[in-house]
Amino acid sequence: MYEATFRIDHTSPYADASMGDDVHVEMWCNQYCDLVYLRGADIDVPIETFRDTIGIRDIVHKDDEAVLITDTCLLDFRDDLLEGYLQPHHCLSLPPLTYTDGSLLARVLALTEEQLSSVYHDISDDHRVTVEAKREINAVASDVPLLMLDSALPSLSDGQKRALSLAVSAGYYEIPRGATTGEIADEMGVSRRTFEEHLRRGENKIIKNLLEYLLV
Repeated sequence: MYEATFRIDHTSPYADASMGDDVHVEMWCNQYCDLVYLRGADIDVPIETFRDTIGIRDIVHKDDEAVLITDTCLLDFRDDLLEGYLQPHHCLSLPPLTYTDGSLLARVLALTEEQLSSVYHDISDDHRVTVEAKREINAVASDVPLLMLDSALPSLSDGQKRALSLAVSAGYYEIPRGATTGEIADEMGVSRRTFEEHLRRGENKIIKNLLEYLLV
């Protein structure tokens, strides 16, 4: 079995909602309505967009997070979404579908590498698509669910990714520290305060997402 994560550029209410302001969207579809999870600094605008397009049946909204049930399914509005590319090649998508930076991140499961390649080429005929990750699955350990990875890994902004990467390479997390935040900020080309804000927000997302799995 093979799994690939495709980043697909296309237009949809969910993809559009994830443009800017560090908005992250996850969607589960059951063919007649969608369950949608949002988080970000300003999710009020995406919520109103969903209300005007797909419709909202129910919503729980607190601070920078929201969970909502739509009135209808996104499939009712688009006929070239992921499933249309997967079915001819007998592939599956692993929920949720994730939207970030205006793109769809989809995890696709196939029995053969050739099936994955065929799906990739079909999608690329209509959309710009890149392969973010790919792996062969030889076995699934009973204590490591196949679906865990997508929900455990948070969506980080470019600034957060850059800050964390520089911090690791500079030895910031070593004991003793290999560099100060001021030194790493200079390398990143931002103020110390901006660097520390990127670093702490990135750390906060990772810790919150992974902690529930580490404490099992």
